[in-house]
Amino acid sequence: MIVVEGLGKRFGDVQVIDGIDAVFQKGRVNQIIGRSGSGKSVMAKCMVGLHRPEKGRVLYEGRSFHDMDAEEKRGIRQRIGMLFQGSALFDSLTVIENVMFPLRMFGLMAKSEMEDRAHTCLKRVSIIDKDQLFPAELSGGMQKRVGIARAIAMNPEYLFCDEPNSGLDPQTSIVIDDLIKEITEEFGTTTIVITHDMNSVMETGEHILFIHKGRKWWEGTREQLLRSDNKELNEFVFAGSLMREVKRSLTGEE
Repeated sequence: MIVVEGLGKRFGDVQVIDGIDAVFQKGRVNQIIGRSGSGKSVMAKCMVGLHRPEKGRVLYEGRSFHDMDAEEKRGIRQRIGMLFQGSALFDSLTVIENVMFPLRMFGLMAKSEMEDRAHTCLKRVSIIDKDQLFPAELSGGMQKRVGIARAIAMNPEYLFCDEPNSGLDPQTSIVIDDLIKEITEEFGTTTIVITHDMNSVMETGEHILFIHKGRKWWEGTREQLLRSDNKELNEFVFAGSLMREVKRSLTGEE
């Protein structure tokens, strides 16, 4: 479980996030949604230690991350898996070398053990016989699956996914959503997904946090979202005519 208390971050004179409280539960797909520039990515970067907040705390199992010493932070980072927007695979490394990268970085295994672990992770995301290919030789969907394999290589307790469906066609997006949900349930991870994809929200979002102008504006489940009267949330989620029709059909609105 990850708890965020009063989180605030500014850059110069701009307050990007301010006073955000949230609890992200283990074994659930927790989603952070909001318009571009709302602060959701900055919030996630504060949570994994890429930014240091001016206010508030990020608690991992009750311990404040930013108050830990370097060795304690390293221990937490070993338990975090990250799927970056655009996959962020290393172009000069093969598929298996990309998946092995975090294992080499933390230096906890012999080479043969790392290779075995990488093969297990690639098999889990249905990437077979692609070990020696380079990222440029893969489709966008396959690159995302390799990114997921790399993210779970360390058996993470916490999984952060930044726009996992960015640039993908609808069918491939569903495959990636299903993989993230399955892995969350299978490994019992605390999964946090930053997304603009409302189909993903409706399909996999179990706990949804809506950020608006740097503040927590709404929080709840998919079912609560469909019935919410929060003006800004509805304008964001149901902006398109198709999504408005989805809401009408599910809630019985005229």
